[in-house]
Amino acid sequence: MGLLSHFTLGLILAVVVAYFMYIKKNCDSSVVSDIKKEYDYIIVGGGSAGAVLASRLSEKDDVTVLLLEAGGEETEKHLYHVPAGCYLLQKTEADWGYYTEPQKFSHFGVKGNRSYWPRGKVLGGTSVLNFMVYNRGSRYDYDNWASQGCTGWAYDDVLSYFLKSEDILIPTLKDSRFHNTGGYLGVSHARVTPFVDYYLKAAEELGFKIVDYNGEEFEGFAETQFTIRNGERSSTSRSFLRPVMHRQNLHVSPHSIVVKVIIEKQVAIGVEMIRGGGKYQIYASKEVILSAGAIGSPQILMLSGIGPKSHLDELGIPVIADLPVGENLQDHLMLPLPTGVNITGSFMENAMSSWWTFAQYFLFGTGYLSSSFVEVVAHVQTARGKDFKSAPDVQLFFISGVPKIDIIELKNDIKNEMRSKLPEEGFNAIVGLLHPKSKGTIKLRSRDPFDPPIIDPNYLAEEDDVKTFIRGFRVMEKYLTTKTMQKIGVTLDLLNLKPCGGHEFLSDVYVECFVRHNAVTIYHPTSTCKMGSPEDPSTVVDPQLRVKGIGKLRVVDASVMPDITSGNTNAPIIMIAEKAADMILER
Repeated sequence: MGLLSHFTLGLILAVVVAYFMYIKKNCDSSVVSDIKKEYDYIIVGGGSAGAVLASRLSEKDDVTVLLLEAGGEETEKHLYHVPAGCYLLQKTEADWGYYTEPQKFSHFGVKGNRSYWPRGKVLGGTSVLNFMVYNRGSRYDYDNWASQGCTGWAYDDVLSYFLKSEDILIPTLKDSRFHNTGGYLGVSHARVTPFVDYYLKAAEELGFKIVDYNGEEFEGFAETQFTIRNGERSSTSRSFLRPVMHRQNLHVSPHSIVVKVIIEKQVAIGVEMIRGGGKYQIYASKEVILSAGAIGSPQILMLSGIGPKSHLDELGIPVIADLPVGENLQDHLMLPLPTGVNITGSFMENAMSSWWTFAQYFLFGTGYLSSSFVEVVAHVQTARGKDFKSAPDVQLFFISGVPKIDIIELKNDIKNEMRSKLPEEGFNAIVGLLHPKSKGTIKLRSRDPFDPPIIDPNYLAEEDDVKTFIRGFRVMEKYLTTKTMQKIGVTLDLLNLKPCGGHEFLSDVYVECFVRHNAVTIYHPTSTCKMGSPEDPSTVVDPQLRVKGIGKLRVVDASVMPDITSGNTNAPIIMIAEKAADMILER
């Protein structure tokens, strides 16, 4: 039986548990079939930002809030709440299923040279699909934002909003001033294999500190913090929306696709949406807020006449505001380096369907099904320089298994070569590029709102990105050859790839070839509606997240980041929504 079959069998059992543990406890609902003609606030997109924003705005009981989500409810599939289900949620009805344009400088080992970009199409958005890593990023990320004209967004300004959301469930961190208890978002460790101790021991062998990367020191190695509570995924829908679904002033409308913002005299007055085959216009007396993500928000803005004039003119869309919407696209790339080991306990296919695995999860919320297996993460500075001061430029993380599920869509020859080498026991050591200099664009493919946009991340167009990857690889190479790693049988033999065989194995030119073939997205698109000073021609929104030149219209999601953060982006997106709620309500 293959991995997919074993995995699916185990998860079928687990979702039964999820039903009784979660669904039965969440019967109250603000989901409506009849939408009113007008609300105070209309939020477009119920994902990592939108669900948080709806929860916070509706705390004020004298305002009305409508949350529109293109996908369904996260309660429709119990698999959404089982952490290990993250390996099976891509290419489902909860996923927009985007593809990039063929890449000129990367993805040579991937079918069509295109990257598959999963994005959440469900209440909770990508927080329902992601690998649940809770990573706020570096202090320098936010201080850098502030230096670019994002007044009020320095680290000391935003820390309180990270704390506001958090309910830290890690005993050793509960007394830290960098953590909080009592928030909506459960944050915990999810150690399920014996590999963690080896990962950390090897790091110490090289002189790295073991840190709390969401605390005072960012650089170093750490056991991963996850948005997981009691063995179940803490998506934003589950954490922020479900507890407040009883509020009479909050209406939630799933399966509702917004096709444009209605703008009159440079003021947003509502949205045009499609639901159940019908087209509706819903009006906002106070504000329209786009939280459709780094792809959806720029698409809706451009369909509404807000975007680069030359691009809108090409499509015959009347220009309401000439702004650089869709520019500045940034994403994290990762380079997976699979290796075998001579010990047992990794994420293995036959363990996923065992009755013991099911019993652990059913009875205790522990075991293989309670984790995404990204058990250790590290942040490393490979080139000290003036950019980002001393912020790390590379992220290392370790997935305790070598699953054979093909979510990357490698070309058949490379996939077959790599699969033939994969051991039963092992782990994936991954090098991630934190601050890409290569930037891309999102453009409309047509005026049809159902036509997926043209996504071109322009990966590895800048040579500096390749150089950073090579430096990061050298750090990982040194790490994988420590005494600790050698003791458990780690080798680099699996990295010997035929398409790069014309180069000396593991030379810089070989590593560059390997990177350009195998580096793939970590699913963190950002920065397509850049925040900054209103006088800056590269910005779309001001530091209050208001769209320049348009009244009563804001963007609140990953697209407003002027630069991508130094790690997984879900936590920063939640922070942005928390801060936005206070700005909107003037609290």
